[in-house]
Amino acid sequence: MPHLLCLGFGFTARALTGALGPGWRVTGTTRHAAGLDAVRAAGAEPLLWPGEELTPALAQATHVLSSVPPRDAGDPAQALMAAHLGRMPRLEWLGLLSTTGVYGDHGGGWVDEDTPLVPATHRGGLRAAQNAAWMDLWRQHGLPVHIFRLAGIYGPGRSAFDKLRDGSARRIVKPGQVFSRIHVDDIVQVLRASFARPHPGRAYNVADDAPGPPQDVIEHAARLLGVPVPPDQPFDQAELTPMARSFYADNKRVRNDRIKNELEVRLKYPDYRAGLAAVLSAHG
Repeated sequence: MPHLLCLGFGFTARALTGALGPGWRVTGTTRHAAGLDAVRAAGAEPLLWPGEELTPALAQATHVLSSVPPRDAGDPAQALMAAHLGRMPRLEWLGLLSTTGVYGDHGGGWVDEDTPLVPATHRGGLRAAQNAAWMDLWRQHGLPVHIFRLAGIYGPGRSAFDKLRDGSARRIVKPGQVFSRIHVDDIVQVLRASFARPHPGRAYNVADDAPGPPQDVIEHAARLLGVPVPPDQPFDQAELTPMARSFYADNKRVRNDRIKNELEVRLKYPDYRAGLAAVLSAHG
């Protein structure tokens, strides 16, 4: 039986676990004992990390997926893999969930996987360094590394609908600003395709076909729900946290040709209209 070890058990890992089915064993890590029940409820075996029990789990894993964010001191998941070189005899596939923020600002222009990484923010810089460190695990040690640079993730329980319902939705308008995004089900589809067609040392952009202004997404979701569309708020007048404001430092469109050509993925939701309609249909 293949065994997937998820270092960090967040939104994408939960969706992937649900899609894999009974033919897989899945283990998910959490940093706190309070999170063990949530991992178990999602269908995975829970494991505390840091903890000594992670060593036998790595020895048994055929697939390892990390969604652990980097820190100023480095990436603890990458350090973990480096510390266990030669002690993962079953390992066939190793994946990192990263972000398209590594590309930085391109003034609304297109980027692909060969675009140089010139991050515009401190967080993006940490992600770019993380990408390089993971690729070193492949180049220097031969680990089967795959990097997935994710656009803005949405899906059931994490979409514009939720913001509209809790009153936090805002239509912040910065002229010319566009974002790429991706439905979590399509991330899962890409990961499973990579399991089937591993290509160590490869990076993949995971984004839909239709980058666009963020305010348009909020407007479309409001019309689907039949609620008032929030008023425009000029970006330079909006009260934003430093992290929220930093997202607007990057302005680019993300190409997704590689997942289609190499992994033969056909997106379930090629744009946010299709994705939001599916979320609303399935979950109301």
